[in-house]
Amino acid sequence: MSKQEKLQVKLNNHMEQKIHFQNSKRYNLCGILNNPTHDNEKLIVILVHGHSSNKNTKSFSLLRKLIESKGISTFRIDLSGHGESGGKFEEATVSLVSNDILSAINYLKSQGYKKIGLVGSSFGGIASTIAASKSKDLLFLVLKSPVSDYADLYRWRGLNINEWKTKGIRDYPTKTGMLKQRYVFYEDAIANTGYKAAPNIRVPTLIIHGDDDQEVPTYQSVKLSKLIPDNKLIIVKGADHTYTNPEHMKEMSGLISKFIIQQFNNV
Repeated sequence: MSKQEKLQVKLNNHMEQKIHFQNSKRYNLCGILNNPTHDNEKLIVILVHGHSSNKNTKSFSLLRKLIESKGISTFRIDLSGHGESGGKFEEATVSLVSNDILSAINYLKSQGYKKIGLVGSSFGGIASTIAASKSKDLLFLVLKSPVSDYADLYRWRGLNINEWKTKGIRDYPTKTGMLKQRYVFYEDAIANTGYKAAPNIRVPTLIIHGDDDQEVPTYQSVKLSKLIPDNKLIIVKGADHTYTNPEHMKEMSGLISKFIIQQFNNV
């Protein structure tokens, strides 16, 4: 039996593990670990979703298939106030969820994983940028359509910040209903931008962004790319924020998986 055939047998037999771990606020966080080779000596990649999303996002489904087929493990987590993790959505600030990611890294280290990569999307992108700037345990970073500066983003969107400040809370529309978001999110975001964190990132980084993104402006990623010492920026022509077009989704997933597999082969 060839190595590829043996790997496929393991892939068919492996099971997902639901993991519970805690952040610094002692919130119970939830994640799903997929280890296709049952070998924690190999690379594992933490996947971090966007705002009001969860660990089961469709955005990462194709990417997971591509990298897990190569024997690369994944750990997709629910951020605080999202999915099956503890905490409230209205309390999920940039600094808090950045700590969630650092806690996920520490959990994997406690389980014997030493080769850890990080992929963050949108809101998870800015949190991953900050986490990567503080961690010495990552091999690489991937940012998919990341927010880099929420204050700038809200100005770009024309959000009424004064009204939000006066009320102390605002409605946050999602695909499944209306949530609440406290003004403290904005105050925290001013102090925690991707731009401030970027110069302290010391691992190879891939930034990917669509040039038809109507939710997070592409220029933020262009600016971010000028601040991270070792990075590559790829603009996907015609792609929106969620890569709705299947061809754009395929292109994005292929580019990220290629980068991850290259890093895997280098360790």
